[in-house]
Amino acid sequence: MWLTELDAAPASPLLPTRAGGRLSRDAVERLVAKHATAAADGCPSIKTKNVTPHTLRHTAAMSLLKPGVDTSVIALWLGHETPETTQVYLHADMTIKEQALARVHQPGTSPGRYRASDTLLTFLDNL
Repeated sequence: MWLTELDAAPASPLLPTRAGGRLSRDAVERLVAKHATAAADGCPSIKTKNVTPHTLRHTAAMSLLKPGVDTSVIALWLGHETPETTQVYLHADMTIKEQALARVHQPGTSPGRYRASDTLLTFLDNL
């Protein structure tokens, strides 16, 4: 819908300024801050979050990764020079790590999340 309304050439910015140019980084940061503040009216927990353009970019990448979108597609979509740059997102997703670990458990053990003993947690709390 937006692309048909925009009626721009393929090389034109997706979110242009009033004059049709590219938005500066500062302008994008101001817009994100403005809309995060407005969103906090309906969802107060947003006030405690650090919402930045990078946060939105990272969230979009992780949202694409979870249903299995190939990292090379995510790399193209994010404008990464190489798909290797996108590998960072694979390391950030705990769900993917848990799924990989669930596939390689020792015989005679049941897969699952490690639960530290109360004594270990107490020790760590006192460090």
